[in-house]
Amino acid sequence: MKVQEQQLSAPTLAEIQDAVTALSGIVTYTPLMENAEVNAHLGGRLLIKAENAQRTGAFKIRGAYNRIRQLDTGAKKRGVIAYSSGNHGQAVALAAKLVGTSATIVMPDDASALKMERIRQFGGDVVTYDRAAELGDNAARRVRDATNRIMVPPSEDRRVMAGAGTVPLELYHQAAASDATLDAVLVPCGGGGLTAVSAIVMAALSPTTQVYAVEPELFNDTCRSLLAGKRLSNPAGRKTICDAIMTPTPGKTTFSINRALLAGGLSVCDDAVCMAMKCAFDDYKSVVEPGGAVGLAAVLSGKIDIRGKTIAVILTGGNVDTIKYCSALHRAENRIQKQE
Repeated sequence: MKVQEQQLSAPTLAEIQDAVTALSGIVTYTPLMENAEVNAHLGGRLLIKAENAQRTGAFKIRGAYNRIRQLDTGAKKRGVIAYSSGNHGQAVALAAKLVGTSATIVMPDDASALKMERIRQFGGDVVTYDRAAELGDNAARRVRDATNRIMVPPSEDRRVMAGAGTVPLELYHQAAASDATLDAVLVPCGGGGLTAVSAIVMAALSPTTQVYAVEPELFNDTCRSLLAGKRLSNPAGRKTICDAIMTPTPGKTTFSINRALLAGGLSVCDDAVCMAMKCAFDDYKSVVEPGGAVGLAAVLSGKIDIRGKTIAVILTGGNVDTIKYCSALHRAENRIQKQE
């Protein structure tokens, strides 16, 4: 990858604040939700940042647009390329359309058919690869080398992360307006970009707030890497319902930030994720995809103690097909019945 196409360094708070202006009129200012009955049951205050209500159904449009808007005329003629299981791909396809360029999205062949179709609806071309035989970034580089497009990575770029940083910045201001002092923020973690910028924002504006990465227990590469002090990969062949955050290894740039600033990492099982999806539906009237629900799952399953505290979780996306969504809710219902 050409050096000028990717900026491998942490964004500043000023760059994140600049992205707020750039994204005005492009993204949705998503709500911060709270339920008094849930709070009473938990014994603490739970705040939920609903990025599942964002344009394209996930927070990814913030980073994708902030990167693509900065392309020069020559780069726009070349077009962009990204690898994604779906959410980043939808964001890149829409951002490219809004900016006036074209997009190719490289996706695993077992990705959601719904996400593939939405990418096409936004004007993007889809190229698939075998997840079991090739890493997504390698597949994207192969296609990029053949097409001369500009790579827009899901997290490993300063401008992408600056755009994503508008999520925790909004969260901070919304919490302050609700007279809430945040003890912790829990962030679903795939490549680690949103986690990293959440840590940057809180370190600058609310340094007593602890930020945690949350992952599926079979894809907890960031959790294990934080404990080891170096990047570790997930074993091949594992599966989880959290398809949006099935990343093999933490990003180099994002991990360097997370290692320095995070309070730690948490991991949750798929059953806990299903319970969180049901809670979001029942108590917050909100549809959330499995990968976007892991932070909520960590609170509900007791992976972090909320009693007497104020904890915010980010629901990062809501792009889940009907069959998978109903299956998750049924799985949660069955678990509840067995516990009764």
